[in-house]
Amino acid sequence: MTVRVRFAPSPTGSLHLGSALTAVANWLFARQQGGELVLRIDDTDEGRAVEGAEQAIEQDLRWLGLGWDEGPVRQSERRQRHLEQAAAAKGAHARDGAVWLSSPGLPEFVIVRSDGRPTYRWASAVDDADMGITHVVRGNDHLPNAALQIAAVRSLGAEPPQYLHHALVRGEGGKLSKRDGADSIAALREEGYPPEAIVNLLGLVASSGPGDVMSLPELVERFDIDRLARGEVVLESKRLRALSTAHISRLHDDDLVARVLGFAPAGTDPQLVAAMAPALRGAHTLAEAGDLVACVTEAPLQHSLPELATIRERYPDRLSEQDARALVDELRSAGVPLREARMTLTGRERGPELWAVLAALPRDEAIRRAA
Repeated sequence: MTVRVRFAPSPTGSLHLGSALTAVANWLFARQQGGELVLRIDDTDEGRAVEGAEQAIEQDLRWLGLGWDEGPVRQSERRQRHLEQAAAAKGAHARDGAVWLSSPGLPEFVIVRSDGRPTYRWASAVDDADMGITHVVRGNDHLPNAALQIAAVRSLGAEPPQYLHHALVRGEGGKLSKRDGADSIAALREEGYPPEAIVNLLGLVASSGPGDVMSLPELVERFDIDRLARGEVVLESKRLRALSTAHISRLHDDDLVARVLGFAPAGTDPQLVAAMAPALRGAHTLAEAGDLVACVTEAPLQHSLPELATIRERYPDRLSEQDARALVDELRSAGVPLREARMTLTGRERGPELWAVLAALPRDEAIRRAA
């Protein structure tokens, strides 16, 4: 039996992290089993549909590296098939202008509304049967639908898929970062998190087991459908930042430069970014890396700090991370206020770590700003 799963989001905007977890779990399971993933857009509820949402979903999936084998299939385009199957379903009967389905052991439920629109439960059952879906992997908020959908599929004379429900996702305090709306893939992309880090985190929480910094192939090998996460999971921003740093550090130089340029000041010379690569690999996000580039390209107002200039002069022109951290330790030991050192070099109270700023700035430029 070929495993066939489906990812079936509603077209309401960029993927929420809970929906992204569903996509990752289905993709990993399909790839691990040598199966197929169908992308289906469940747009039966026209009132919830948002213009451009389907394109946003496809963009999110491609950005995350999660392709699909079939689709996108839009439920709204299969309405006639849903109605035909409702008329032929065993146990279906019309009452009060709607079509109801009776199944032993369950209360009757509507499969076609009085206005002629198929319900979500019925459309999903028909589509799953027609598409040969073998496993439905989705969030446990859909648990109440399972028994009714099983009955609906059986009323069609088909064998129901196996329904598997994963944990619901919430961030710290209900969201993943301090910014409102940062619970979507689009928001995390805007904040500069690389897709590898997001998929890594979602892949780790999808099923229990060992693992830390992992590529997609490694996550496929690790995934265990029998250890699907249950209940509720918290996506910790600290963990995502750590994974983000790790994946940024793994990028090839050309890839690193190309990605950081998207967050650096307009017109930044790619060669400058390439020269800063050692320091950029310590950034938590690509946005932070772009900010580090800005610290170098945008000189602050003069703020003299002679002790900083004197100590910096004793070190090489370009600093490794080890040298830069040693320089920070020497500044601290000499009583140089590190906050003032940051202000001197960048004109900012906050930003990239001081060692990264020192590693990014050539020696003569750092001394010029501190003199």
